[in-house]
Amino acid sequence: METSINCAEACVNGCILGDKCPNREYISETENFISNTSLDQLLEIAEEAVRKKRTQPPTWVLPDFPE
Repeated sequence: METSINCAEACVNGCILGDKCPNREYISETENFISNTSLDQLLEIAEEAVRKKRTQPPTWVLPDFPE
């Protein structure tokens, strides 16, 4: 039986599924990116993400009400 989880919430302190993680295929790509990207470049990427988040207008999420 396959269990579906939200990795962004459930795995904040590390993967909880281990070898059954559906995202294992991205591990080597991620390790390669981190190893080959300078700390200054990583900080620039993070600063840009924060800047974009602060300058975007708020998004309103309206629930769907049954008719």
